[in-house]
Amino acid sequence: MIILYNIVLIVLTIIFIPFILLAFIIQPKFRAGFFEKIGFYSFKTNKKDNTTIFHAVSVGETNAIKDLVTEYRKKHPEEIIVITTTTKTGQEIAQKVFKNIADKITYFPYDFFFSVLSFFNTFKPKKIIIAETEIWPCFISIAKLKGIKVYCVNGRISPHSYDGYKKIKLFLSPILNRYTKIFMQSNDDAKRIIDIGAKDDKVEVMGNLKFDITPNLSPNEIMKFEEDLKTKNYRIFIAASTHNPEDTIVLNAFSKLKKEYTNSKLLIAPRHPQRYEEVIKLLNESGLKWGKRSQNDNFIDNDIILLDTMGELSKLFSICYAAYIGGSFSGTGGHNPLEATIWNKPVISGPSTFNFKDVYKILTDKKCAKIVNDETELIKSLINLYSNKNEYNEFCKNAKSVFDENKGAINYVLERI
Repeated sequence: MIILYNIVLIVLTIIFIPFILLAFIIQPKFRAGFFEKIGFYSFKTNKKDNTTIFHAVSVGETNAIKDLVTEYRKKHPEEIIVITTTTKTGQEIAQKVFKNIADKITYFPYDFFFSVLSFFNTFKPKKIIIAETEIWPCFISIAKLKGIKVYCVNGRISPHSYDGYKKIKLFLSPILNRYTKIFMQSNDDAKRIIDIGAKDDKVEVMGNLKFDITPNLSPNEIMKFEEDLKTKNYRIFIAASTHNPEDTIVLNAFSKLKKEYTNSKLLIAPRHPQRYEEVIKLLNESGLKWGKRSQNDNFIDNDIILLDTMGELSKLFSICYAAYIGGSFSGTGGHNPLEATIWNKPVISGPSTFNFKDVYKILTDKKCAKIVNDETELIKSLINLYSNKNEYNEFCKNAKSVFDENKGAINYVLERI
């Protein structure tokens, strides 16, 4: 089956070469790490079976495993730790987050047999820990043949992905059962992965690594952000990881909020850098004064700051009054609200939150997050948070207790692996 899979993969690659080349030319992110992904790795180790690899696809997964990798390093100082990512943005964040923890940070290989073999021959790992539900048939199969342990941690399967996976259950089942263990975030996630072919004894519920995050800024670092952005006397509303058409919705809501509360300011952070120009056009049309974080603009001179830098968003939640989490009005399924909640900030989200369904269930039940259905409800919820100090304080207090009640996933995983 794996031989057939590789033949199909190679044939499809040859057929689509013109489109692949065009994508490489138009979008630099697609060609980032190409030579590593194809199998040309510069790192060599002679310490066979002394390497552990942690794989995180992109930014969210990279941030999620930070504390897990840190704790693993403390327990296993003698091991070589390699971090891999798939995306360019994930690689950039990994280089910052793990530069003093990992021995090597590189790209995960394409799922061709020659790329995967080169990867294993280079790093000679004894175990591989993959964040969330990444299923690479060739990679996992060759790891199994070589006797390398492969773990899935913080796994989740959205209802949408589940429907797709069920259609290829016969293909997925033998792949899933080549994992050493599969650690899922919730009981629902565990049931779904068993239903698509994983054996019961392979699957365990670990909770969510994202609840094990801790605030990673000192008071002096927070003060530096406040001084740089000149936030004193202002209440900062952050619109995080926005997609089209969320920027328009947020700008409309902020305009109405500002009429009620003139000390309101907005920091808007598009999810993808390639959308900056699109958002800039909307900012120019808004009639509001705006600046760029990359140019060290601040809130004294501007109503809005465009966050066009990498790696700062999770830190800037520390200085906000409230946060909207994007991907939830665009049908994307939402992004991680806990990056704001960890700073005891109220979170507002649109209706599409299936990527973090269980997290939002906990947050909304605890009354430290609110899900709204449209722009009108977003405006109403914002104004309520700004006007009702008692309710605002209750949101913040509840946010703090969420982490106390749900942490523990890191210790669970470390014990099991």
